[in-house]
Amino acid sequence: MESFRILAINPGSTSTKIAIYDNEKEVFETTIRHSNEEIEPFDKIFDQYDFRKDVILNTLNDNGINLTKLNAVVGRGGLLKPIKGGTYEVDAQMLEDLKVGVLGEHASNLGGIIANEIAGQLNIPAFIVDPVVVDEMKAVARISGMPEIERKSIFHALNQKAVARRYADENHKKYEDVNIIVAHLGGGISVGAHEKGSVIDVNNALDGEGPFSPERTGGLPVGDLAKLCFSGKYTHADIKKMIKGKGGLVAYLGSNDGREVMKMIEEGDKKAELIFKAMAYQVSKEIGSCAAVLKGKVDAIILTGGLAYGEVLTNWIKESVSFITEVVIYPGEDEMSALALGGLRVLRGEEEAQKYI
Repeated sequence: MESFRILAINPGSTSTKIAIYDNEKEVFETTIRHSNEEIEPFDKIFDQYDFRKDVILNTLNDNGINLTKLNAVVGRGGLLKPIKGGTYEVDAQMLEDLKVGVLGEHASNLGGIIANEIAGQLNIPAFIVDPVVVDEMKAVARISGMPEIERKSIFHALNQKAVARRYADENHKKYEDVNIIVAHLGGGISVGAHEKGSVIDVNNALDGEGPFSPERTGGLPVGDLAKLCFSGKYTHADIKKMIKGKGGLVAYLGSNDGREVMKMIEEGDKKAELIFKAMAYQVSKEIGSCAAVLKGKVDAIILTGGLAYGEVLTNWIKESVSFITEVVIYPGEDEMSALALGGLRVLRGEEEAQKYI
């Protein structure tokens, strides 16, 4: 089998992860940390472009990585216009939308830009894979109940798609032939109904739907929320921060770390146990909703993300939903592998690179 070498780039708010893959095998990986002093001078995310690119190239050079051996560069997809899942070749329109932050500024916007720059110098393709704006929702799922508001698809698409493909591969099936519910349990929680290769319904995990999480409130009683908004006690920015960043576990327990919460529970903290159980309860309800969306035809339920390492949490969820179908646990979120595999499928001709817009 022909061998392909791929560079994967995943920019985060205070770090940049890079990895080299020879086909499916990771041969180099590192996380470059960026201090506040390094990041603070930049007003906008795009202003960090040269700084981040140079740090990546210097790190690769310091580790003896020969860039001329690369066959493709894959960057983390950012806040683009809504698109279907898959691997996309970076083009001029995508670059423009990433630069201006067409749906907002996020460090991941730099992934495709830096990938394109490095790949262009080597005359090889640059890709992005399954960005958070993947939108395959059915029309009926977009209706919110208020004409002024449409439900949006913003979720952990990269990891959700990757673990769904992994399950299908391990069971000698195609992702496009199975129905799977994936619950990504991380700082945010998203639960998606995957119907034969498309995520036909999913909660907006960024700012307002589904289960509460370590840092987010999830769905709230809207009447009470409206009263809070007009109470005069809080600004719009305050409410946004309460919903995303200071909601969920951290609001109730002062910690967004599942390991710390488990330690509290082990030490007999009944409040911590109740709140953690409530999170598992809400995740289970969301999984049940997705089972209804799939009309009960579910091949597997997958629990993934960092919180899926915790057996207590996953066992609570399994107790509630295992009557639907088997529950499979793929803890963590191997984003680097997911990026590389997306590029590899195109290089091997197993999948055609999609065009943006």
